[in-house]
Amino acid sequence: MSPARKVELANLGAWLLKGNADRRDLAARFERDPLVETWGVQPSYRTAMMAAGQPVLFWGSGSRHRLPYGIWGLGEVAGPAAYHPEAGRWLVPLNLVIWDRGSWVPRTELRSDPLLAGLEVFRQPQAANPSYVTAAEFEVLRDYLKPGPTCPR
Repeated sequence: MSPARKVELANLGAWLLKGNADRRDLAARFERDPLVETWGVQPSYRTAMMAAGQPVLFWGSGSRHRLPYGIWGLGEVAGPAAYHPEAGRWLVPLNLVIWDRGSWVPRTELRSDPLLAGLEVFRQPQAANPSYVTAAEFEVLRDYLKPGPTCPR
C-alpha cells in the first residue's frame, strides 16, 4: 500500500466525506431530507484545514452492491470542524445537498477513468473522514458531476 499523500491547501481540490450505507439507511435518510448540515470527522491536521467555502463531495460507500456507491452529492464546508460534546464527536458544518439517485455517480464509472485511478478513496477506502481530492482530480470529476449552483462549469 502506498503511503498517504500529505494534503496541502495548494493541491486541495475538494474534501470527500464518506458515509457507509450498509450500516445506516442513508439512501432513505437523504430521500427524506437531502440537505446535510453536519458530518462526523476525525480530528487531524486535515480537519484543522477545513474552512468555509471549500468544496466537499459526499461519497456513499458500502459493500453489498445494492446501491450505486460513489459520489452522491456536492456542497461546501460551512465553517471549521469542532468537537461537539452533545454528539460526543467531531463534526464539520456543511452546506451539502445529496442529489436524487439518478444523479449519483457510481464508483465503477469513476474507477474506470485512468485520470481518477489515484483517488484517495480508491487507494484507502477505509481511511477516516475527511478524505480529499486533489485540484487536478477535482477538475476531472467536474465532467461527471451534475451542473448546478455548487458545481459551476
